[in-house]
Amino acid sequence: MQLVKTTRDTLLRPLQIVSGIVERRHTMPILANILIRKEGESVSFLSTDTEVQITTNAEIGSGAEVTGTTVAARKLLDILRALPESGDVTITLQNKRLAVQSGKSRFALQTLAAEEFPTVQQADSYSATVTLPQKTLKHLFNMVHFSMAQQDIRYYLNGLLLVLDGNNVIAVATDGHRLAFCQVETEQTFARQEVIIPRKTIIELQRLLEENDEPVQLDIAANQVKLTFADIELISKLVEGKFPDYTRVIPKGYKNEFTIGRDELLRSLQRAAIMTSDKFKGVRCIIAPGVMKISSTNADQEEAVEELEIDYGGDSVDIGFNVTYLLDVLNNLKCDQVNVALGDSNSSALISIPDNADFKYVVMPMRI
Repeated sequence: MQLVKTTRDTLLRPLQIVSGIVERRHTMPILANILIRKEGESVSFLSTDTEVQITTNAEIGSGAEVTGTTVAARKLLDILRALPESGDVTITLQNKRLAVQSGKSRFALQTLAAEEFPTVQQADSYSATVTLPQKTLKHLFNMVHFSMAQQDIRYYLNGLLLVLDGNNVIAVATDGHRLAFCQVETEQTFARQEVIIPRKTIIELQRLLEENDEPVQLDIAANQVKLTFADIELISKLVEGKFPDYTRVIPKGYKNEFTIGRDELLRSLQRAAIMTSDKFKGVRCIIAPGVMKISSTNADQEEAVEELEIDYGGDSVDIGFNVTYLLDVLNNLKCDQVNVALGDSNSSALISIPDNADFKYVVMPMRI
């Protein structure tokens, strides 16, 4: 039975969309597969790791039959990538094998029954719905994602806190050493609600969301979030747990404050980072009236020193930081200037964008 007849590129796109979450090693072998369902010309592609599920559709079906099967995602993707770009591809299902043909190239892949594929159960109802342009949601995630924890035993840090509050949508991420906060204003009004979206889901959404004004609809349930945009539907379980109170972490009222060129500070920190070691990424920052001095040393007694002129008349502050945490935020921002606010050598630093209350980055000090 012929399932698909189309060009290689037309078939490659939906497969690339759904294959990102497919793990190479699974306790359930069928999870290495994607589910292909055909109803006439409409063909749906679905993948899941039981936590996240992605579905997309394409009008590339051949014949009027209704059928479905599952096949190894990586193998099918690798085959299509290796085929000539302009070629036509035909996919046929016969005797529990999937035949892929393009020109004089033929491949036969093993399949597993569609009925055995464990799809994620959709929530019965959603308590909130948000609609944003794709580029706005992508911007929110991009501004905070680098602060998410990785494999922390405090599992609620291995994700991103999404907050609906009034007419604001807020994203917060922290690994316990730094915290990033970003908000966007909408024309919608929400009752306050907080959910934690898993790290893997956020990374996948950054890959899938486009820099355009097309809408993305975000439906939130008690234990699940569903995002619908373009021809993609992504369903993800939420992380259970209580996220730290970010409003208490963000410092207020710091008097030692200065503005500096983002690129200038970034380049100086990159040079100072060369003299740090893999085990110890500390840099020392001495801020005094008119000058900021950045220094680093390593176990071989090597040293780097950078001096920057700053418009600053506050107290002298001698403070250490993990240079990676500073580089992460400066690399991610697109503004020309950043604002740095400090308490003392034992207090966290606050990095923000001048005349913009929508982004804040808090980084804890480090003993040097």
